[in-house]
Amino acid sequence: MKSLDRFIRALRRLPGVGPRQAERFAAYFLRASQGETEEFIHALAAIKQDVKLCPQCFSYSEDGLCEICRDPDRDRGLICVVEDPQDIESLEKTGAYKGLYHVLHGAISPMDGRGAEQVKVRELLERVQHAQPPVREVIIATDPDSEGETTALYLADLLRGLVGQVTRIGYGVPLGGDIDYMDEMTLGYSLKGRTKI
Repeated sequence: MKSLDRFIRALRRLPGVGPRQAERFAAYFLRASQGETEEFIHALAAIKQDVKLCPQCFSYSEDGLCEICRDPDRDRGLICVVEDPQDIESLEKTGAYKGLYHVLHGAISPMDGRGAEQVKVRELLERVQHAQPPVREVIIATDPDSEGETTALYLADLLRGLVGQVTRIGYGVPLGGDIDYMDEMTLGYSLKGRTKI
């Protein structure tokens, strides 16, 4: 069945969806009522039409500037740099950060052919240089993998001298974790990022 195979192939392009899961999703849509299917199609069409990038932080928005960039109570002297818009949601859930964000839309990955030109680095530099009030601190919150580390080091080098302080989020031993189960790299970063108590 060409139509079903094509739909399964399309579903497999979604992040984290393997062959079996794509088949289950396809089976769900085949069993779903016409109304459910149309609701899904309309919702998908609406996000493609209505959701754009915020012109300041490059997160998702339906109304020009996103909700966070519009919020007058956010600390405009702090910018937290993340790889993807969904990272903002994770950080916001903590309630610990009250500054602004900047979304790169990826990380620098020479092996994948993605350099600084393919992510929103230039936009970050322009934003920092023209910010009023001036940016005091840029917090780099890229993923703790090789691409995230490469990106963090590259950004730190570019931002040095443009802002008062460039910091990197801490990472290491999770709360409730056992040290004997941690890998050497995680423990190493935990020791380097230790704080005074």
